[in-house]
Amino acid sequence: MSEEFSFVDHSHRRFNPLTNSWVLCSPHRAKRPWLGQVEDAAVEQRPSYDPKCYLCPGNTRATGAKNDSYASTYVFENDYAAVHAAQPDCSTTALAQVAGKGASAELFQVESMRGQCKVVCFSPRHDLTLPELSFEEIGKVINAWQKLYRDMSETPGIGYVQLFENKGAMMGCSNPHPHGQLWALSDVPSEPAKEISSLKSFHAEHASDACSCLLCSYAAAEQKNSETEATNRVVFQNDSFMALVPFWAVWPFETMIVSKQHVKSVADLDSKQVLDLAEAMQNLTARYDNLFQCSFPYSMGLHQAPTETHEDAEFCHLHLHFYPPLLRSATVRKFLVGFEMMAEPQRDLTAEQAAARLRALSSVHYKVAAKN
Repeated sequence: MSEEFSFVDHSHRRFNPLTNSWVLCSPHRAKRPWLGQVEDAAVEQRPSYDPKCYLCPGNTRATGAKNDSYASTYVFENDYAAVHAAQPDCSTTALAQVAGKGASAELFQVESMRGQCKVVCFSPRHDLTLPELSFEEIGKVINAWQKLYRDMSETPGIGYVQLFENKGAMMGCSNPHPHGQLWALSDVPSEPAKEISSLKSFHAEHASDACSCLLCSYAAAEQKNSETEATNRVVFQNDSFMALVPFWAVWPFETMIVSKQHVKSVADLDSKQVLDLAEAMQNLTARYDNLFQCSFPYSMGLHQAPTETHEDAEFCHLHLHFYPPLLRSATVRKFLVGFEMMAEPQRDLTAEQAAARLRALSSVHYKVAAKN
Protein backbone atom coordinates (compact mmCIF):
# COMPACT_ATOMS: atom_id res chain seq x y z
CA MET A 1 0.00 0.00 0.00
CA SER A 2 1.24 3.48 -0.90
CA GLU A 3 -0.97 5.23 1.66
CA GLU A 4 0.80 6.27 4.86
CA PHE A 5 -0.67 5.48 8.26
CA SER A 6 -2.51 8.39 9.90
CA PHE A 7 -3.39 8.53 13.58
CA VAL A 8 -6.41 10.73 12.80
CA ASP A 9 -7.82 8.49 10.06
CA HIS A 10 -6.78 4.92 10.77
CA SER A 11 -7.74 2.54 13.55
CA HIS A 12 -5.09 1.41 16.00
CA ARG A 13 -4.64 0.05 19.53
CA ARG A 14 -2.89 1.85 22.36
CA PHE A 15 -1.37 0.17 25.40
CA ASN A 16 -2.09 1.23 28.97
CA PRO A 17 1.00 0.38 31.04
CA LEU A 18 -0.83 1.17 34.28
CA THR A 19 -3.41 -1.59 33.87
CA ASN A 20 -1.54 -3.75 31.34
CA SER A 21 -4.46 -3.45 28.90
CA TRP A 22 -5.24 -2.14 25.40
CA VAL A 23 -7.77 0.31 23.95
CA LEU A 24 -8.91 0.36 20.32
CA CYS A 25 -8.93 3.84 18.76
CA SER A 26 -11.11 4.43 15.68
CA PRO A 27 -10.84 8.18 14.94
CA HIS A 28 -12.68 7.97 11.61
CA ARG A 29 -15.87 6.93 13.47
CA ALA A 30 -16.18 10.43 14.96
CA LYS A 31 -17.53 11.53 11.57
CA ARG A 32 -20.54 9.20 11.64
CA PRO A 33 -24.06 10.66 12.22
CA TRP A 34 -25.69 10.08 15.61
CA LEU A 35 -29.24 8.76 15.85
CA GLY A 36 -28.85 7.04 19.21
CA GLN A 37 -29.84 7.98 22.73
CA VAL A 38 -29.86 11.66 23.64
CA GLU A 39 -29.88 12.58 27.34
CA ASP A 40 -32.02 15.35 28.76
CA ALA A 41 -30.00 18.50 29.38
CA ALA A 42 -29.46 18.98 33.11
CA VAL A 43 -31.29 21.85 34.77
CA GLU A 44 -28.61 23.98 36.45
CA GLN A 45 -30.66 26.58 38.34
CA ARG A 46 -30.32 25.63 42.00
CA PRO A 47 -30.66 27.67 45.20
CA SER A 48 -27.62 28.28 47.38
CA TYR A 49 -29.50 26.48 50.15
CA ASP A 50 -32.14 23.78 49.71
CA PRO A 51 -34.20 22.95 52.83
CA LYS A 52 -34.97 19.51 51.34
CA CYS A 53 -31.32 18.61 50.63
CA TYR A 54 -29.88 16.07 53.06
CA LEU A 55 -26.37 17.51 52.55
CA CYS A 56 -27.07 21.21 53.17
CA PRO A 57 -25.96 22.73 56.51
CA GLY A 58 -28.30 22.19 59.45
CA ASN A 59 -30.66 19.88 57.57
CA THR A 60 -31.94 16.55 58.84
CA ARG A 61 -30.96 13.50 56.80
CA ALA A 62 -33.22 10.56 55.92
CA THR A 63 -32.02 8.59 58.96
CA GLY A 64 -32.88 11.41 61.36
CA ALA A 65 -29.29 12.53 61.89
CA LYS A 66 -28.78 16.28 61.62
CA ASN A 67 -25.96 18.01 59.77
CA ASP A 68 -23.86 20.59 61.55
CA SER A 69 -24.31 24.19 60.44
CA TYR A 70 -21.01 23.95 58.61
CA ALA A 71 -19.33 26.82 56.75
CA SER A 72 -16.55 24.96 54.90
CA THR A 73 -15.96 21.28 54.14
CA TYR A 74 -17.98 18.81 56.19
CA VAL A 75 -17.43 15.09 56.75
CA PHE A 76 -19.87 12.57 58.21
CA GLU A 77 -20.46 8.82 58.29
CA ASN A 78 -22.37 7.58 55.25
CA ASP A 79 -25.87 6.66 56.41
CA TYR A 80 -26.08 3.99 53.71
CA ALA A 81 -22.55 2.61 53.74
CA ALA A 82 -21.49 -0.06 51.23
CA VAL A 83 -19.32 -1.75 53.88
CA HIS A 84 -19.34 -1.85 57.67
CA ALA A 85 -16.58 -2.13 60.26
CA ALA A 86 -18.17 -4.93 62.24
CA GLN A 87 -19.41 -8.08 60.55
CA PRO A 88 -18.54 -11.79 60.84
CA ASP A 89 -16.18 -13.68 58.53
CA CYS A 90 -17.74 -15.77 55.80
CA SER A 91 -17.55 -19.31 57.17
CA THR A 92 -17.44 -22.55 55.18
CA THR A 93 -20.99 -23.22 56.33
CA ALA A 94 -22.19 -19.84 55.08
CA LEU A 95 -20.43 -20.31 51.71
CA ALA A 96 -22.11 -23.66 51.25
CA GLN A 97 -25.49 -21.92 51.31
CA VAL A 98 -24.76 -20.23 47.97
CA ALA A 99 -22.02 -22.41 46.46
CA GLY A 100 -23.38 -25.79 47.45
CA LYS A 101 -21.91 -28.41 49.75
CA GLY A 102 -18.50 -29.67 48.77
CA ALA A 103 -18.08 -26.85 46.24
CA SER A 104 -14.65 -26.29 44.69
CA ALA A 105 -12.65 -23.80 46.72
CA GLU A 106 -10.96 -22.78 43.47
CA LEU A 107 -14.18 -21.97 41.62
CA PHE A 108 -16.22 -20.50 44.48
CA GLN A 109 -14.30 -17.96 46.54
CA VAL A 110 -15.65 -15.37 48.97
CA GLU A 111 -13.93 -12.83 51.18
CA SER A 112 -15.70 -10.89 53.91
CA MET A 113 -15.10 -7.17 53.27
CA ARG A 114 -15.12 -4.74 56.16
CA GLY A 115 -14.61 -1.01 56.17
CA GLN A 116 -16.04 2.46 56.60
CA CYS A 117 -17.75 4.93 54.28
CA LYS A 118 -17.89 8.69 54.71
CA VAL A 119 -19.40 11.63 52.83
CA VAL A 120 -17.28 14.72 52.16
CA CYS A 121 -19.30 17.86 51.46
CA PHE A 122 -17.09 20.22 49.45
CA SER A 123 -19.03 23.38 50.27
CA PRO A 124 -22.09 24.56 52.20
CA ARG A 125 -23.35 26.08 48.93
CA HIS A 126 -25.91 23.82 47.26
CA ASP A 127 -25.59 25.60 43.90
CA LEU A 128 -21.83 25.28 43.34
CA THR A 129 -19.65 22.53 41.91
CA LEU A 130 -15.90 21.94 42.09
CA PRO A 131 -14.94 24.23 39.16
CA GLU A 132 -16.92 27.07 40.73
CA LEU A 133 -15.00 26.93 44.00
CA SER A 134 -11.86 28.99 44.65
CA PHE A 135 -8.39 27.47 44.92
CA GLU A 136 -8.54 28.03 48.67
CA GLU A 137 -11.92 26.28 48.98
CA ILE A 138 -10.71 23.30 46.95
CA GLY A 139 -7.57 23.34 49.10
CA LYS A 140 -9.77 22.76 52.14
CA VAL A 141 -11.31 19.76 50.41
CA ILE A 142 -7.80 18.37 49.83
CA ASN A 143 -6.94 19.07 53.48
CA ALA A 144 -10.02 17.04 54.46
CA TRP A 145 -8.81 14.22 52.19
CA GLN A 146 -5.41 14.34 53.88
CA LYS A 147 -6.91 13.99 57.35
CA LEU A 148 -9.25 11.21 56.29
CA TYR A 149 -6.44 9.31 54.59
CA ARG A 150 -4.19 9.61 57.65
CA ASP A 151 -6.97 8.64 60.06
CA MET A 152 -8.02 5.63 58.00
CA SER A 153 -4.38 4.55 57.56
CA GLU A 154 -4.13 4.35 61.35
CA THR A 155 -7.43 2.49 61.74
CA PRO A 156 -7.02 -1.23 62.51
CA GLY A 157 -8.38 -3.48 59.78
CA ILE A 158 -8.18 -0.85 57.01
CA GLY A 159 -5.95 -1.83 54.08
CA TYR A 160 -7.11 0.59 51.39
CA VAL A 161 -8.53 4.12 51.17
CA GLN A 162 -10.49 5.28 48.13
CA LEU A 163 -11.48 8.94 47.74
CA PHE A 164 -13.77 9.77 44.83
CA GLU A 165 -16.51 12.00 43.42
CA ASN A 166 -19.43 11.18 41.15
CA LYS A 167 -20.61 14.42 39.54
CA GLY A 168 -23.96 14.58 37.80
CA ALA A 169 -27.03 12.35 37.57
CA MET A 170 -25.54 10.77 34.43
CA MET A 171 -22.82 9.30 36.66
CA GLY A 172 -25.25 8.04 39.26
CA CYS A 173 -24.93 10.95 41.69
CA SER A 174 -27.98 10.90 43.96
CA ASN A 175 -27.67 14.51 45.15
CA PRO A 176 -26.44 17.61 43.24
CA HIS A 177 -24.94 19.19 46.36
CA PRO A 178 -21.13 19.25 45.77
CA HIS A 179 -19.71 16.26 47.57
CA GLY A 180 -17.48 13.22 47.32
CA GLN A 181 -17.02 10.02 49.25
CA LEU A 182 -14.48 7.92 51.07
CA TRP A 183 -14.64 4.15 51.09
CA ALA A 184 -12.02 2.57 53.35
CA LEU A 185 -11.77 -1.19 52.91
CA SER A 186 -9.99 -4.12 54.50
CA ASP A 187 -8.27 -5.06 51.23
CA VAL A 188 -7.06 -3.46 47.97
CA PRO A 189 -9.75 -3.56 45.21
CA SER A 190 -9.13 -4.87 41.70
CA GLU A 191 -8.44 -1.66 39.73
CA PRO A 192 -5.79 -0.14 42.03
CA ALA A 193 -4.33 -3.62 42.49
CA LYS A 194 -3.68 -3.78 38.73
CA GLU A 195 -1.92 -0.42 38.83
CA ILE A 196 0.21 -1.33 41.83
CA SER A 197 1.26 -4.56 40.12
CA SER A 198 2.33 -2.59 37.03
CA LEU A 199 4.16 0.03 39.12
CA LYS A 200 6.07 -2.71 40.96
CA SER A 201 6.95 -4.52 37.72
CA PHE A 202 8.21 -1.30 36.12
CA HIS A 203 10.31 -0.58 39.22
CA ALA A 204 11.85 -4.05 39.12
CA GLU A 205 12.67 -3.75 35.39
CA HIS A 206 14.20 -0.26 35.78
CA ALA A 207 15.77 -0.57 39.22
CA SER A 208 19.20 0.37 37.85
CA ASP A 209 17.89 3.34 35.82
CA ALA A 210 17.93 6.97 36.94
CA CYS A 211 14.13 6.77 37.28
CA SER A 212 12.38 3.55 38.24
CA CYS A 213 8.83 4.92 38.68
CA LEU A 214 6.39 4.36 35.81
CA LEU A 215 4.42 7.57 36.39
CA CYS A 216 7.51 9.71 37.04
CA SER A 217 8.85 8.49 33.70
CA TYR A 218 5.49 9.03 31.99
CA ALA A 219 5.11 12.58 33.35
CA ALA A 220 8.64 13.44 32.18
CA ALA A 221 7.91 12.01 28.71
CA GLU A 222 4.65 13.96 28.40
CA GLN A 223 6.44 17.11 29.54
CA LYS A 224 8.80 16.70 26.60
CA ASN A 225 5.93 15.77 24.26
CA SER A 226 4.13 19.00 25.16
CA GLU A 227 6.77 20.96 23.27
CA THR A 228 5.29 19.75 19.96
CA GLU A 229 1.63 20.27 19.07
CA ALA A 230 1.22 16.87 17.38
CA THR A 231 2.32 15.02 20.50
CA ASN A 232 0.97 17.42 23.12
CA ARG A 233 -1.54 15.75 25.46
CA VAL A 234 -1.06 18.19 28.34
CA VAL A 235 -4.09 20.37 29.13
CA PHE A 236 -2.66 22.32 32.08
CA GLN A 237 0.37 22.22 34.34
CA ASN A 238 1.98 24.09 37.20
CA ASP A 239 5.02 23.48 39.40
CA SER A 240 3.63 20.36 41.06
CA PHE A 241 0.98 18.80 38.84
CA MET A 242 0.18 18.04 35.22
CA ALA A 243 -3.36 17.57 33.85
CA LEU A 244 -3.32 15.56 30.65
CA VAL A 245 -5.30 13.24 28.41
CA PRO A 246 -3.50 9.89 28.82
CA PHE A 247 -2.06 8.35 25.64
CA TRP A 248 -4.25 5.30 26.41
CA ALA A 249 -7.46 7.17 27.41
CA VAL A 250 -10.74 5.23 27.05
CA TRP A 251 -13.44 7.85 27.67
CA PRO A 252 -13.70 10.66 25.06
CA PHE A 253 -12.39 13.41 27.35
CA GLU A 254 -10.76 11.25 30.01
CA THR A 255 -7.96 12.99 31.87
CA MET A 256 -5.45 12.34 34.60
CA ILE A 257 -3.83 14.75 37.03
CA VAL A 258 -0.42 13.38 37.94
CA SER A 259 2.13 14.65 40.43
CA LYS A 260 5.37 15.76 38.77
CA GLN A 261 7.31 14.67 41.86
CA HIS A 262 7.22 11.16 43.30
CA VAL A 263 4.54 11.66 45.93
CA LYS A 264 3.07 8.45 47.36
CA SER A 265 -0.21 9.87 48.67
CA VAL A 266 -2.25 13.00 49.23
CA ALA A 267 -1.04 12.98 52.85
CA ASP A 268 2.51 13.75 51.65
CA LEU A 269 1.57 17.04 49.94
CA ASP A 270 2.90 20.23 51.50
CA SER A 271 0.89 23.48 51.56
CA LYS A 272 2.14 24.66 48.15
CA GLN A 273 1.45 21.29 46.53
CA VAL A 274 -2.07 21.34 48.01
CA LEU A 275 -2.80 24.68 46.35
CA ASP A 276 -1.15 23.52 43.11
CA LEU A 277 -3.40 20.46 43.08
CA ALA A 278 -6.41 22.69 43.82
CA GLU A 279 -5.44 24.91 40.88
CA ALA A 280 -5.09 21.91 38.56
CA MET A 281 -8.47 20.51 39.63
CA GLN A 282 -10.23 23.85 39.23
CA ASN A 283 -8.59 24.61 35.89
CA LEU A 284 -9.38 21.21 34.41
CA THR A 285 -12.98 21.00 35.62
CA ALA A 286 -13.70 24.58 34.46
CA ARG A 287 -12.54 23.56 30.97
CA TYR A 288 -14.81 20.53 31.22
CA ASP A 289 -17.83 22.74 31.95
CA ASN A 290 -16.82 25.16 29.19
CA LEU A 291 -16.60 22.41 26.57
CA PHE A 292 -20.38 22.06 26.18
CA GLN A 293 -21.47 24.98 28.40
CA CYS A 294 -22.93 22.65 31.01
CA SER A 295 -22.15 21.12 34.38
CA PHE A 296 -19.89 18.41 32.95
CA PRO A 297 -20.51 14.97 34.54
CA TYR A 298 -17.65 12.68 35.52
CA SER A 299 -16.39 10.14 37.99
CA MET A 300 -13.13 11.20 39.62
CA GLY A 301 -10.94 9.29 42.03
CA LEU A 302 -7.52 9.36 43.66
CA HIS A 303 -5.09 6.49 43.16
CA GLN A 304 -2.22 6.48 45.62
CA ALA A 305 -0.61 4.25 48.23
CA PRO A 306 -3.39 2.03 49.66
CA THR A 307 -2.52 3.34 53.15
CA GLU A 308 0.48 5.22 54.55
CA THR A 309 2.01 2.02 55.97
CA HIS A 310 1.06 -0.41 53.18
CA GLU A 311 3.92 -2.68 52.13
CA ASP A 312 3.74 -1.40 48.53
CA ALA A 313 3.45 2.31 49.41
CA GLU A 314 6.93 3.20 48.10
CA PHE A 315 6.01 2.09 44.56
CA CYS A 316 2.83 4.17 44.39
CA HIS A 317 2.56 7.59 42.75
CA LEU A 318 -0.32 9.98 43.47
CA HIS A 319 -2.62 10.63 40.51
CA LEU A 320 -6.28 11.46 39.92
CA HIS A 321 -8.42 9.86 37.22
CA PHE A 322 -11.33 11.76 35.61
CA TYR A 323 -13.77 9.63 33.60
CA PRO A 324 -16.43 11.81 31.89
CA PRO A 325 -19.04 10.18 29.61
CA LEU A 326 -19.95 13.06 27.27
CA LEU A 327 -18.95 12.64 23.64
CA ARG A 328 -20.50 15.12 21.18
CA SER A 329 -22.56 17.51 23.28
CA ALA A 330 -24.15 18.02 26.69
CA THR A 331 -26.77 15.40 25.76
CA VAL A 332 -24.83 12.75 23.80
CA ARG A 333 -22.74 10.36 25.87
CA LYS A 334 -20.31 7.54 25.20
CA PHE A 335 -21.48 4.00 26.00
CA LEU A 336 -19.16 1.11 26.81
CA VAL A 337 -21.26 -1.69 25.31
CA GLY A 338 -21.04 -4.50 22.76
CA PHE A 339 -17.42 -4.75 21.62
CA GLU A 340 -16.22 -2.78 24.65
CA MET A 341 -17.85 -5.28 27.02
CA MET A 342 -17.02 -8.40 25.05
CA ALA A 343 -13.54 -7.57 23.73
CA GLU A 344 -11.76 -4.35 24.80
CA PRO A 345 -12.46 -0.62 25.25
CA GLN A 346 -12.83 1.51 22.11
CA ARG A 347 -12.78 5.26 21.51
CA ASP A 348 -13.43 7.49 18.50
CA LEU A 349 -11.51 10.64 19.39
CA THR A 350 -7.71 10.41 19.67
CA ALA A 351 -6.10 11.50 22.92
CA GLU A 352 -4.30 14.27 21.04
CA GLN A 353 -7.56 15.62 19.55
CA ALA A 354 -9.28 15.58 22.96
CA ALA A 355 -6.36 17.36 24.63
CA ALA A 356 -6.26 20.03 21.91
CA ARG A 357 -9.97 20.75 22.36
CA LEU A 358 -9.66 21.06 26.13
CA ARG A 359 -6.48 23.11 25.90
CA ALA A 360 -8.14 25.60 23.52
CA LEU A 361 -10.87 26.36 26.07
CA SER A 362 -10.71 29.15 28.62
CA SER A 363 -10.01 28.23 32.24
CA VAL A 364 -12.49 30.96 33.28
CA HIS A 365 -15.80 29.26 33.98
CA TYR A 366 -18.47 30.16 31.45
CA LYS A 367 -20.83 31.38 34.19
CA VAL A 368 -18.19 33.79 35.46
CA ALA A 369 -17.37 34.93 31.92
CA ALA A 370 -21.06 35.64 31.27
CA LYS A 371 -21.19 38.02 34.24
CA ASN A 372 -18.16 40.03 33.11
